[in-house]
Amino acid sequence: MSEIRTRFAPSPTGFLHIGGLRTALYSYAFAKSQKGKFILRIEDTDLRRFVPGATQGIYKMLKIFGLNWDEGPYIQSERVASGIYKKYAEKLVKDGHGYYCFCPPESKQEIEQRHQKKEIRLRDKCRNLTTKEVKAKLNAGKKPA
Repeated sequence: MSEIRTRFAPSPTGFLHIGGLRTALYSYAFAKSQKGKFILRIEDTDLRRFVPGATQGIYKMLKIFGLNWDEGPYIQSERVASGIYKKYAEKLVKDGHGYYCFCPPESKQEIEQRHQKKEIRLRDKCRNLTTKEVKAKLNAGKKPA
């Protein structure tokens, strides 16, 4: 049997609350009970809601409660910028399990309005773009999500 690996991946959009701490505790306890690894990954890709100092606050709270990670912290913005996921994303697209999306991100206001109206909308306008259309958008400098 392979080693158990659990992870806790908070977003530094605020300080660690009791629910997040509970999630970290469950992940940590399960990993340790199975002689596995507890991994910390910081999901700092939501720059609009990023709170300065929140990452350090997360580290501090985990340490106060003895939830010491075995690996990491892995900082998602750094990993994305390094291109670590690019080849896997391209393989998913190539194999027909993914697609390039060129839709602009929704604003917080748009999301709240849809939520209030109880609207569910899938953002899949780009799902059926042809390879030729995708190449044209990429060649025109459009950035996919």
